[in-house]
Amino acid sequence: MTSVPDRARVRLTGISSRAYEHPADRSALVALRKLSGFDVLLSKLFGLINERALRLTYLAGAVRVSERQFPHIHALVRDASYILDLPDVPECYVIQSPLVNAMAIGRDKPFIVITTGLVNLHDEEELRWVIGHEVGHILSGHAVYRTMILILISLAARVAWMPLGYIGLRAIIWALEEWFRKSELSCDRAGLLAGQDVDAARRALMKLAGGPYISELNPDAFREQAHEYDAVPDLRDSVLKVLQLQGNTHPFSVVRFAELDHWAMHGDYERILGGDYPHRHTDGNTSVKDEVRNAAKSYQDSWGRSEDPLAGIFRGFAETGVKAAGTLFDRLGARNAGGTGGTGGSGGTRGSGGSGGSGGSGGTDGTGDNGGSRDDN
Repeated sequence: MTSVPDRARVRLTGISSRAYEHPADRSALVALRKLSGFDVLLSKLFGLINERALRLTYLAGAVRVSERQFPHIHALVRDASYILDLPDVPECYVIQSPLVNAMAIGRDKPFIVITTGLVNLHDEEELRWVIGHEVGHILSGHAVYRTMILILISLAARVAWMPLGYIGLRAIIWALEEWFRKSELSCDRAGLLAGQDVDAARRALMKLAGGPYISELNPDAFREQAHEYDAVPDLRDSVLKVLQLQGNTHPFSVVRFAELDHWAMHGDYERILGGDYPHRHTDGNTSVKDEVRNAAKSYQDSWGRSEDPLAGIFRGFAETGVKAAGTLFDRLGARNAGGTGGTGGSGGTRGSGGSGGSGGSGGTDGTGDNGGSRDDN
C-alpha cells in the first residue's frame, strides 16, 4: 500500500497549533501555560506516573512500527509529522485489541499507540486522518494537560465517601471533560490538515459510529442525522443530552462529523491551506484576554446555530457572557496599563502592560491511561 497520496498537498511549515485548536481548547491551553509555576506542578503530577515503565510496557507487548513492521503506518506517521512540521517524528506502536482506539502518550518523548481494531477498520486515507489527529494531540501538548483529569478522576473515586469533597471534585472534572471534548474537535481538524482529504475524514467518523460497512453509509444521511440530534424538539431531550455527556471525554460521532464538516466548509480550512495561519514563533505574543473572548464567542456562535431548545435558553446568557468578559478584561488591561505617579519632577511614568502568554503547541479520541491522551477512534 502506498503512503503518499496521488495528489498535491500543502506542507504547513511552522504552523502553530492555535491554527486548528477549538477556541475553548485554545483559551484553556494559553491560560494554563501563562500560570506561573504550572510547569513545575505538571512535573510533580507526572512524577506520579512512571513514563519510562509505560513505554517499556508497549515495547514488550506491542509491535513497534518501523520500515520493517507495519511500514505503511510508519510512512503515515512520518508523513503527518512532515505536513504539520512536527519537530520530531514520534514512535508508534500497534497493539492487538478488537477495540477501535488510538492514543498519544507521554510528556518528554510522546508516542502513538493504535489498536489492530482501528487498523482493520480504516482504509489508507482514513488512517492518514487518524494519525494526523494523534500528531495534532502531540503538537498541542494535550497529553500533558490531560494528565490532570486522569489524576482527578482517580482522586474522586477515593473520596467518594466524602460528599462535599466528591461534589467539588466532580464539578472540576465536569469542566475538564468539556475541555477534553473540545480538544478532540481540535485534533479532528489537525487530522484533516494532515490528510487534506475531507471525504476520508468524513468516512472515518462515520465508521466510528457504524463500523466497516462503508457501502451502507451515506454522508448526507449522516449529516441529517446530526441535525436531528441537534434539533430535538423537546426540552426534556435537551436535558438528557447534557446528562449523557457526563463521564464522556469525547463528543458523539454525529457531533464530531457536523463540527468538522462545518469547519471544513466555512473558510478556515481553505484559509490555512492557503498559508494564512499563525506560526509558532508568535505563540509568545498570545493574549489570554483575546483567547477567552474567542472562546466565549465560539460558544455564542455554536448556540446561535443550534436549534436545540436548551441552546435557545443559553443564547442570551452567552451574549451577556461575551460582553461581560470583554468588559472585565478591558478593565484589567486598563488597570495594568496605568501606573502610579512617581515622586518629584514632572510626575511618574505609566506602567507598561505585561506580555501575553505562549500558546499551546499542537492527538484521535479519548483520554489515555497513565498520563497520555487517548483516542477512541
